[in-house]
Amino acid sequence: MKAWIFLVLGVLLILVGGLWTLQGLGIVGGSVMSGVTMWAIIGPVVLIIGLVIAFLGIRARRDPRG
Repeated sequence: MKAWIFLVLGVLLILVGGLWTLQGLGIVGGSVMSGVTMWAIIGPVVLIIGLVIAFLGIRARRDPRG
């Protein structure tokens, strides 16, 4: 059960990080975050953390002990 939590959390962080990156770069508009460089930096960091967490979730699902 814990593996699903990591997987879902990781995917959510990947999506949010991607959106924040695109908003920070000014590709996605309509927000106060659009075109703000800080979000173009925070976004990829959150995305990478999401990738790591999702990877841990996938790895835990494949582990026969977990």
